[in-house]
Order: sequence, then C-alpha cells, then structure tokens
Amino acid sequence: MCDRFSPMHLSSDGYSSDNSDFSMGELENASNQPDFGLLFDVDGVLARGSTPLDPAKKAMEKLKDANGHLKVPCAFVTNACNRSHDKARQIGNWFDMEVSPDQVIHAPTPAKLLRDLHDKHTLVIGQEHRRDIAEDLGFENTCILEDVREAYPLLDYVDHEYRSKLAREGSTGNPNFPRVEAVLLIGEPTHWEGNLQLLLDLLLTQGKPTDAPSDVHQVPQIPVIACNMDLVFMAEACMPRFGHGAFLVCLEALYKKVTGKELHYTSLVGKPCEITYRFAEHTITKMARRMGINKPIKRLYFFGDNPHVDIVGANLYDRYIKQNALNAQNGNAVDSTESSGNSSDDTTSSPPSPSLPISRVIPTGVELNDQTVEHCLSMLVGTGVYKHGTEVNKKGPDGKVVYHGHRDIAHEPHLNRFHNVLPFDHSRVRLQVPPHYINA
Repeated sequence: MCDRFSPMHLSSDGYSSDNSDFSMGELENASNQPDFGLLFDVDGVLARGSTPLDPAKKAMEKLKDANGHLKVPCAFVTNACNRSHDKARQIGNWFDMEVSPDQVIHAPTPAKLLRDLHDKHTLVIGQEHRRDIAEDLGFENTCILEDVREAYPLLDYVDHEYRSKLAREGSTGNPNFPRVEAVLLIGEPTHWEGNLQLLLDLLLTQGKPTDAPSDVHQVPQIPVIACNMDLVFMAEACMPRFGHGAFLVCLEALYKKVTGKELHYTSLVGKPCEITYRFAEHTITKMARRMGINKPIKRLYFFGDNPHVDIVGANLYDRYIKQNALNAQNGNAVDSTESSGNSSDDTTSSPPSPSLPISRVIPTGVELNDQTVEHCLSMLVGTGVYKHGTEVNKKGPDGKVVYHGHRDIAHEPHLNRFHNVLPFDHSRVRLQVPPHYINA
C-alpha cells in the first residue's frame, strides 16, 4: 500500500491508479467476516439537503446482500444536528435499507460520554428538537434561550421591536431562575444577535445575569461544550453555507473583545475531533457484533467531502490510534480501571488521550468497545464541498494557505491530504471494497 499521504496518481476516469484502493491487494483475500468498517458523511456524500445523490444510491446497492441488508458494518457520521431516529429513517428511505438510530452519529452524539456534566443545569443552543436531543444525550436538567430571555427580559435588547414591546407592556422576569451551570452548543441557532448577547451575559456572570460583574476580566468561566466546528457545509445551494463554526467564530471574537481572554471549551465534539472518530469505532464494533462478526475491526474507511473536516478528522484519529499503540508498546498507556454507569461485558473504559488539547481529550472511565482499529483511512469524494481537480490547500492574496479549521485544532496542512479520491462519477461508480462484499 502506498504512503497514506503520498500524491494520488489518477487515471482518466478520476480514480486512483496506483493500486492503493482499500479493495485491492491487502483485502482481496479477506475472509467472509470483514475486519473493516465503512463510515460515511451525509451532506455532500450521500445527499444534498434532503435529496439523495444518484451515485450514492448506486454505491449503497453494491454493499447489500440478496435480502437488502448491508454486508459490511457501516455508520453514518454527520456534523448536522437531528434526532437520530429521524435521520436513520431518512437514510433508510433514501437507500431502501434498514438503518438503526445507533448507526447515526450526529455532531452532539459523543457528548453522551461527558457524564460529569449531565446533571448540571445546561443551556442548550440550537434549533428544532434541541431539548429532546440534549436529553437523549443524557443531560437531565436543561433550558433553552427562550427560557433565559423570559427570565431576564431586559437583556435581549438588539431587536427594536422587542424593545418597543417591553416599553409598552413592561416586564417582570424571574430572578429566581436557576443559575445556568453549563452551555451545550449543538448547532447554529437562528437570530444570532440575540443568542450571542445572552450567551455573553451568562458567561460574564457565571450563569446568573442579575448583577453586572465588578471586573469582566476576572470572572471564572462556566463549562462550554461545542458540537460541530464546521465553518461551512454543502446543501442544495451552488456554494457552501455558513455552519455552526461560523457562529462559534462570532462568539469567540466577542468574548475575547470584551474580556481580553480566549473562550475556553470544556469539550469540542463532532468532526474533526478525535472523540467523534473514537465513538464511530465503538459504533462500528457494535454493528459488527450485531451482524455476527466476531473478529476485531482493524481498519476504518471514512468517506467525506470536506478535506478540512472529514479528512483532517480521519487523519487525526489515525495519528491518535498509532500514538496509543506506541504508548502501549513503550508501557506508557494507563487504562482506567473504573467506568461510569453500569458495566458491561462488551465494553471497556477508554485509556487517557495521548497529547491532546484539553478541549479534545476523550474522557476516561466511560464505556466503549475495545479500541482495536489500527488504521483510519480517508476517502475524499467530489460531490460536495470538495470539487474534483481543485487545490485542497488554497492560498489567499498574501500567498498563505487559508485555514477554515477551528482555533483549537492546529493548522497542519498535511492532515487534509487524503488516502484516496473517489469522485463518485455518475457515469461509473466503483465503490472499492473486497469483491465478495459487493454486488457486481
């Protein structure tokens, strides 16, 4: 197999011609029990908005057996924010197959592992079903911005019409509203100006904005969890749209402008962070066992359309598991012997994360299937954010590479170099898996 980061030599149909496909060579002699799993991004890979892509339909057909069931363990990893059972039903309808809710990993899903925060009074920022989603993650005591606005009606003062309404009708508020103890940002909200104002008020008052702080520079920060750092995403429009990452950029800039300090994230969840790919491996192992596959999963193949998110994430996780293996070889890995919640025969606690920033550390003492994957390989498709034949690391007028990634994820240009490129050409779809796992 070629070096994971070596340039791909493309044939006339746009596919790799150096035999580095994961279906060729090393996997052709695999047994009838696969030791690999497939991870698919959704927007830009399987669909545009609510419309499935024809090449994806053809590709999925190749993975089904005669009864229409998947022959390879698969999961769907998206930075969108929906209820898992809704998205599972949608994907199942797109491709005429059964998809279970636990095969779908949304941006917030790995926050299930953040159990130390689940009992805190948590403000949930997002759009539809945000409270249901937070409660499904395990957060037991939640509120939404409308609750905060009603409790402190004088704070949201950007909307002139709302100001006039307050002047006419007066306001009472609720000074006994419980202190907000944590903030869970699961997706971009509407009316950014009001959300930004109230979020900043809560951050500057430790979650109780009844009195102004004596010194905004000295206020301890309440925990903040951000899910999905995508600056943009691809939908039906001809150009990418603002994602949750754009909202976070605004929040970070305002917080620093007011306090002079960087906003601290207790945890970043969603692609490209390692916690999401670790949870995806856990899910693939669960799916494999459900399919009767007993052998360990050794490889993950991630199909994505965004080099700066999907591909960077796959390569970050590949580095993470190799560092874990090196630590174990050197006797440096220390497994936690305690787990949170009920123990299970098929789960183990996760070892400490090797050399990750605080906001990207994978919690210890959580129930996850054994980490057995040895390689996580990135497969880039040209049906979404990335356009086949374009330069991945684009440079600005000053000659420097324009970086769209999050502040807490260092810019390492080599990490968005993909293992393989699959344009998913409408005229010829060739999802490259071992021959006995696909239908001709």
